[in-house]
Amino acid sequence: MRTQVGIVGAGPAGLLLSHLLHLRGIDSVVLELRDRDHCERRVRAGVLEQGTVDLLNESGVGERMRREGLPHHGIELRYGGSAHRIPFEKLVPGRAITVYGQQEVVKDLIAARLAASGKIVFDVPDVALHDVTGSPRLTFGGETLECDVIAGCDGFHGVSRPSIPDGVISTFERDYPFAWLGVLARVPPSTEELVYARTPRGFALHSMRSPEVSRFYLQVPPDEPVGNWPDERIWAELGARLESVPGFALQSGPILEKSVTPMRSFVAEPMQYGRLYLAGDAAHIVPPTGAKGLNLAVADVRVLTAALEHWYATGSADLLDAYSASCLKRVWRAQHFSWWMTTLLHTFDHDDAYGERLQTSYLDYVTSSEAAATTLAENYVGMPW
Repeated sequence: MRTQVGIVGAGPAGLLLSHLLHLRGIDSVVLELRDRDHCERRVRAGVLEQGTVDLLNESGVGERMRREGLPHHGIELRYGGSAHRIPFEKLVPGRAITVYGQQEVVKDLIAARLAASGKIVFDVPDVALHDVTGSPRLTFGGETLECDVIAGCDGFHGVSRPSIPDGVISTFERDYPFAWLGVLARVPPSTEELVYARTPRGFALHSMRSPEVSRFYLQVPPDEPVGNWPDERIWAELGARLESVPGFALQSGPILEKSVTPMRSFVAEPMQYGRLYLAGDAAHIVPPTGAKGLNLAVADVRVLTAALEHWYATGSADLLDAYSASCLKRVWRAQHFSWWMTTLLHTFDHDDAYGERLQTSYLDYVTSSEAAATTLAENYVGMPW
């Protein structure tokens, strides 16, 4: 088999890259470890930055997102018994977020690729990368796929990054002393916008996926078994952490899914080696507090698409050579913002009264200073491309 770009991973990064390349007349093949049903059902991120929304619309895959997505023009910070709204429409006019689940983005991209006779091979458990500094090729299931370049879009645990020899890349990481218990429930949201709550009991987030389905997160210990959280305990704890302001009542309903996700930050530098280019979680992980993971993957793919288009059109590898440096500027900005949101809103076992006062002081600053609130809003909706 032969293609121009071999793509490992059928998540948002790999699928969007394949779609954008197709629009520019560049062939690709996507190889995916999991089956199609798993890819389309796996519940992950749900907040799309303005730039992500714009790119999906411009590339022709935003019709269902426009119809079913939930545009939000602010978020609420809740602490100390009070609620404080960060108004995007005032602080960053013309920019907002859209709540639309990652699995929905994946469905839209798969449908678009298949409608265009794009090649996606699911259920491929044994992908291997070869000769990425010479004549790149991928092997899988007894097949060989020759290509000009390989895009590693297969996530943190994929095969792409480990295919780079030791000593070529450096990694930077931080583990946090807590995890998130994520809950998907068939219940209408109890709020019109996302609520980030800091309480002495721990952090909580009220998000949503549709007018009928809500998404919640609770700060829990890093090694917490999900079995420790029966439905009744989840609703009781969500109520204790979210019903902290007068007049707010949390609605409960059937819980569809629950899981525990460790919190970590990770960056691999550089994001390229030879003709292998890493994108998305294969190169970087952020704690989900800042809602940046999916959006960073989209930003990577946007840069890689432009570089490949330029290379095929002119023969110049200048943009490809600069791919990693171009992406990492945005990656580290998102790393800092995600770390900042995480440390601002979570409780830490080692915190003393001094540390708690510092967190409260900064929250007071963010919610009373237009300059500080603008910094949060600008980063949350996504820095302009």
